[in-house]
This record gives sequence, C-alpha cells and structure tokens, in this order.
Amino acid sequence: MEFNQEVKKATDPIYQKISKVMPEIEWSIHAPYIHEINKLKKEKNAVILAHNYQTPEIYHGIADFSADSLALAVEASKTSAEIIVMAGVHFMAETAKLMSPNKKVLLPDMEAGCSLSSSITGKDVRLLKQKYPGVPVVSYVNTSADVKAETDVCCTSANAVKIVNSLGVNKVIFLPDDYLAKYVASQTNVEIISWKGICIVHDQFSKNEIINVRKNNPGIKIIAHPECPPEVIKASDFTGSTSGMINYVKDNQPKKVMMVTECSMSDNIQVENPDVEFIRPCNMCPHMKKITLPKILGCLKNETGEIIMDQETISKARLSVEKMVAIGR
Repeated sequence: MEFNQEVKKATDPIYQKISKVMPEIEWSIHAPYIHEINKLKKEKNAVILAHNYQTPEIYHGIADFSADSLALAVEASKTSAEIIVMAGVHFMAETAKLMSPNKKVLLPDMEAGCSLSSSITGKDVRLLKQKYPGVPVVSYVNTSADVKAETDVCCTSANAVKIVNSLGVNKVIFLPDDYLAKYVASQTNVEIISWKGICIVHDQFSKNEIINVRKNNPGIKIIAHPECPPEVIKASDFTGSTSGMINYVKDNQPKKVMMVTECSMSDNIQVENPDVEFIRPCNMCPHMKKITLPKILGCLKNETGEIIMDQETISKARLSVEKMVAIGR
C-alpha cells in the first residue's frame, strides 16, 4: 500500500501523537493501513475495540475504544455498530459476542489465544464443582465461553477482590490464574481454591529483575500486574490491573516508572504521559502480537474470523459476565 499525500494528510494528526514512540520510517508502513481501516469501518458501521497490550499503531491509530478486559466487555454491550472487530485475543472476542449476541463479532486472527484460557476447560470446571459441591466458581475473564458457562461470576484483575468479597461466602473456587488467586487470597479472608494456570508474559518476571532495575534507576516506581509471581508483587511499589496501572501513572506522574506487564502498554501510556520516563521490560505476548493492521484490514474487508457460538452457551456464559459487569470495579 502506498504512503501518498492523501494518506499523510489524513493520518498526520495520529502520527504527531505517537511520534515519540515510533520512527517516521515505520509510520510510513502503518499509515496506509490505518487510513484504509478508518475509512472502511465508517462505511461498514463497524467499531474496533483494542486491548491495552496492542501496539501503538493499533491502540492510537484505529481503535474506537482502548481499555482493559472489563471495559471492553462493557463497551461491547453498548456499541450501536453492526460489526465489532476485536483487536485482542480469542476469549475477548467471545466475551464481546456474549455481550452483543446479535452483532457480528470478528477476530483478525483466530489463532490469537491465551495461555490462561487454554489452561482450563468447561469439563475441568464441572469436575471441580463435583469435588467441591456448593462452592461458588469465580472465573477470570481470561477464559473460554465454555468455562464461563460453568461459572457463577466472572472477574477481571481490576475487580477480582471485590467480586470474591461480594459473594459473602467462606470459600470460592478461583480460576484459572494461580498468581492472581494468590494475590486475591492476600487481600481477603475468603479461602481460595485455585487452578494452576499462568500468564506466559507475567510469569517471566522475577524478583531479581526488580532489584536490578531499582539498583540502576534510583527513585523509580515499579508497578506490577497481579498476574505476576507473588515475590514480584511484593518487591513492587503498586499492584493493579492494566487500568489501575494506567491511572497510577496518570495520577502520580512519577519521574521514572517500570510497568511490570506486557511491553506495548508502556509505549501506549508514554504517549499520554510525555513527562514520565518509562523503563521498558520487553516481555511481549505472542498471542496479542498476532493481531496486525494488515490482518485487521483483511478481516474487516472480507468479514472473516467471525465468532460463532450456540445459543445455549451464549445464554449460560453471558450470565456470569453480566454479574461481573453489575458488580463493577
């Protein structure tokens, strides 16, 4: 695709916003796709939802709404668009379909999965419920619709503690992230029965890495995602969901910060906080990085990668998500 004067004029305001995190030569490759996608989504009455871990050209260039999992689920239910394109991973597209069953939901790459989602099945949950009869199941939104259909209420990292406490019980089954389960257990008196799933990105961080970063960057603030190992969380200054981390930077404006999470998020938040210096740990999510501008354009143009689910699964799984949304952050 050609980077001509029409494209340059239409996309230059976007580039001016993200120029600090992207060289001009790289922009000349992305801009024609951004221009075409932004035109096409208007023609097709489509909306693009992007997770915080998407790259800047997607996050700032074409997304109508950029957020964490909970906010994307809410936005999916509110949009009046006929087509939803999920710039994220498979479970997010499924969740959008649950919240908007009458809309066409598209995923640019059907292989964009999640190590947490793939770690557990609906059958696994049914077996757990047999083993612990009467114990409510709280499932992280990073799960398949099949798992959500067996779940009492979903949660995100933003509201996991609130969701668990809202149930008013002494014991819950919490799935599938073992580290998030440990974090929730540290913040509540409820007994947590956990699963051994992990996020392959957050599991890579270590306490020694945090120590070394502090040593080389005096005064730095280190903020971690609760999917990180407990010793990493303990060594950090703040722990929160992606939205919580973003708000921490926005509200506190630290001189120097490291976000202990997927590295594209630092680029995205740098754009909105130019006076903050970001030390970037470059742990990338290989699943998120399957989503690219050419794939988004092809998906939107041909309406491929549609999320199809049977009505029974939608009805059962939707209930657990709706309960999550009703409880809120």
